[in-house]
Amino acid sequence: MIHIEQKEHTTKDGTKVIVLAPSGRLDITTAWQFRLKLQECISKLSSHVVVNLSQVNFIDSSGLTSLVAGMRDADKVEGSFRICNVHPEAKLVFEVTMMDSVFEIFETEKEALETERNGTT
Repeated sequence: MIHIEQKEHTTKDGTKVIVLAPSGRLDITTAWQFRLKLQECISKLSSHVVVNLSQVNFIDSSGLTSLVAGMRDADKVEGSFRICNVHPEAKLVFEVTMMDSVFEIFETEKEALETERNGTT
């Protein structure tokens, strides 16, 4: 079982953003739960999602797959999908798989929430 903290944030322009912060391992045993949570948030709450990975110390290919699926879901509904606070040990996985160039990755949650949707600050 994975614990996922969920918060809601409203940007200056009134956009509702869901912040999800899973903790522990994002691997074959937990990725499906996280995937379902992402789907639910994007379909029911907001097409704009920030995933804070500061509490995820391990991520494997299934974890990455759940993130890619979430990004695709958000793209389909013209939303946004951002990742922030990647744990140093998990960051290596993003770099080795070149996923760091696929996702919008921010150092902090604040940056991920404040950067405008069109890519400029």
